[in-house]
Amino acid sequence: MTYLFLISSRLAPLNRCLCTFGGVPGGVADAETIFALSSGHGRCGVAVVRVSGPGSATALRCLAGLAHGLLPPRTALLRSITDPHSREVLDRGLVLWFPGPHSFTGEDSAEFHIHGGPAVITAVLQAIGSLPGMRPAEAGEFTRRAFQAGKLDLTEVEGLGDLIHAETEAQRRQALRQMTGELGRLYQDWSHRLKRCLAHVEAFIDFSEDELIEDGVLNQVDRSVCDLQTEMEQHLKDERRGERLRSGVQVVIAGATNAGKSSLLNTLCQRPAAIVSPIAGTTRDVVETALDIAGFPVLLSDTAGLRDSPDLVEREGVRRARERVEQADLTLVVVDSAQLPADVQQAAAFLQGHLRIVLSTQEQLPTDRCLLVLNKTDLLLEEWKERLVGELRRISGLPPVCLISCHTNDGMQDFLTVLHSNVQTLCGNPLCGAPSLTQARHRTHLQQCVASLAQYQRYRDIDLALAAEGVRLALTSLGRITGRVGAEEILDIIFKDFCIGK
Repeated sequence: MTYLFLISSRLAPLNRCLCTFGGVPGGVADAETIFALSSGHGRCGVAVVRVSGPGSATALRCLAGLAHGLLPPRTALLRSITDPHSREVLDRGLVLWFPGPHSFTGEDSAEFHIHGGPAVITAVLQAIGSLPGMRPAEAGEFTRRAFQAGKLDLTEVEGLGDLIHAETEAQRRQALRQMTGELGRLYQDWSHRLKRCLAHVEAFIDFSEDELIEDGVLNQVDRSVCDLQTEMEQHLKDERRGERLRSGVQVVIAGATNAGKSSLLNTLCQRPAAIVSPIAGTTRDVVETALDIAGFPVLLSDTAGLRDSPDLVEREGVRRARERVEQADLTLVVVDSAQLPADVQQAAAFLQGHLRIVLSTQEQLPTDRCLLVLNKTDLLLEEWKERLVGELRRISGLPPVCLISCHTNDGMQDFLTVLHSNVQTLCGNPLCGAPSLTQARHRTHLQQCVASLAQYQRYRDIDLALAAEGVRLALTSLGRITGRVGAEEILDIIFKDFCIGK
């Protein structure tokens, strides 16, 4: 939906409007005041229009008719919302006043809780836009102002964005944990310890000859740097669980033609997402669908059947299928169990070889990143299935085996339980342990931080100035994650921890 703001033609009568409301000044401060619809677009019961900046009080007075002063902070008041020029009543709703710095952005802010019809929203936005000094907010600008005002650090900003876009319960939990500052507090603690280390090293360089520095200061720094490096390296050994939970687990269905891969996709997403036919090679491209598996996000991909083909299009599909298998977090290798050898030992040996072909590996099978799915078990005798399962259990190094029938849904519940367990392992529990890395940039900056701390240890006994530079670089890398680092903080610690000139 596009909202048109007719501003220039309405500025002249506005000055008269401002003069009629309790002596409101005829202009707004030079700084820009922004406004936008903060609730979702489309028809809804209630819509929230937010205004932030020095002109928020003027907008509130002009539209809510507050001639005798503003309402108490953070108190909802039912008012008629009027056009500041024509005095036409646009709607009747709640208005709230949030004086800075006690607001989301840290600035003076106002909110209009109005009815969520498109015409009402458009009229109110146009009315606000007609006031001088007001402009529509850019994407994310309210949150950007909150960050600039120190209300949020960058990890909290990212957590807020993830919370808004969360589609599953696990994503919501992880995003909320980050938005409330748990990840930021971990990095701030590391940052504070690094600042102390740097302050002590700098003080030793500058003042040790005057015997104003206590003995053992550098030994304390050595221990702190070593501890920090260990903690950061451990934090990086998360197997990308937080990033995977944020973006979704890449699960790929792979196997030979006519094994029932597309049928499995359709069964899991409970709709005909892929074409199913008895003709081999029906699926030639990657078919993707997003799923919620017990609260965890999954991006499920059906791929072309793996076989040699003279058809150029099918060969391209097979190439893409193998590429997806290489990139997958979890591969579901689907096998037509009705085509297995009659002898269970030969069937087990065939499955081992087939897994290596599908996964393109001659090394040990990645049992933690693969499930062996035997489909079409409704065509098998129960006795033979039991013998096959017993034989497979005796073979070490095989991934978990699931026997299913997409035709009758036999075994699907057990398969979903195993799938959920594997997805949960890949994502981890967002409520347990230390907060997870959720962004690739966090990982990059932390790796740079660890490398810089290694520089300190490398030059500690050679050149203390170069060693100190390593700590400074580590602090800068860490500060890039939260968006907060400054030289003044280093000086503050120097003068706080050391009584220089005493």
